[in-house]
Amino acid sequence: MDHIVISGATGFLGSNLARVFLENGAKVYALVRPGSKHADTLPRHENLITVPCSLSNVLDCVPFIGKADGFFHFAWGGVNREEIDSPAVQAQNVAGSLDCVRAAAKLGCRVFMDAGSRVEYGVTESKMDEGLTCHPINEYGKAKLEFYQKAAPLCGQLGLTYYHLRFFSVYGYGDHPWSIISTLIRDLRKDQTVSLSACRHLWNFMYIDDAVNAVFQLYRHAKKATDPCTQIVNIASKDTRPLRSFVEEVKKTVGERGTLEYGTFVQAKEGALSIQPVIDRLLALTAGNYTETFSFADGIRATIRKEEEYGQ
Repeated sequence: MDHIVISGATGFLGSNLARVFLENGAKVYALVRPGSKHADTLPRHENLITVPCSLSNVLDCVPFIGKADGFFHFAWGGVNREEIDSPAVQAQNVAGSLDCVRAAAKLGCRVFMDAGSRVEYGVTESKMDEGLTCHPINEYGKAKLEFYQKAAPLCGQLGLTYYHLRFFSVYGYGDHPWSIISTLIRDLRKDQTVSLSACRHLWNFMYIDDAVNAVFQLYRHAKKATDPCTQIVNIASKDTRPLRSFVEEVKKTVGERGTLEYGTFVQAKEGALSIQPVIDRLLALTAGNYTETFSFADGIRATIRKEEEYGQ
């Protein structure tokens, strides 16, 4: 039985990854901030153990857990609009994240993975493969890139195989309520008007079940490595197209309800940027063990079913 540690375990990605590992017979140690209001998002399972621990004192989890095989660092503070550009908040994230690497080594883990972000790439018209030079715009993206640049040599020194996972736009039940997919599903089903940008830039969406399954399959590959290695891996779907196409598909899937109002939404400071992820490395590393099982419409329907199940 693999013993897995997940920071940020109550979050959208973390809670779903915990579910996948539990379904596959692992014991999961969920690092949860003391007093967290989101503990109810954790799966209920006899092999899930909650460990009260915040990013600022993550090394305290070591004596409680003792030994583990893999560490998934998905905790990160200051992702709201008020703090995403705060250098102080993002510096705290980097420091705490480096302590997660040290905790993984003390626990005897062979594999360390963290949640990077597409925003590390910054503004580019190029396809986004992992070798592309990064020019992040906001402090959040700069901090994610800084952590990778510091974690890679540290993992090498400590003998950890390290995969830096750059997630693109993952959607599904439990995502942030202000995300575009959450907003579209919620407001269109209420026959409301949704304010949007022109939505002509390229975009990519990946359903949550496919995303966490990709991470699980990467872990299965990484733990077989005979020598420690470092990889950046894009986590995205094969489906890249103009954002307006996705928006119209959501409207169709919810029964042509509500109104789409293009060109009225005020963009973030970076503007409407296209994203074009390349996922050749993900497919190569998982060696045929990972395939997408949800089309975009399938994922929207699955999200709606869960919202209806939970009375939303």
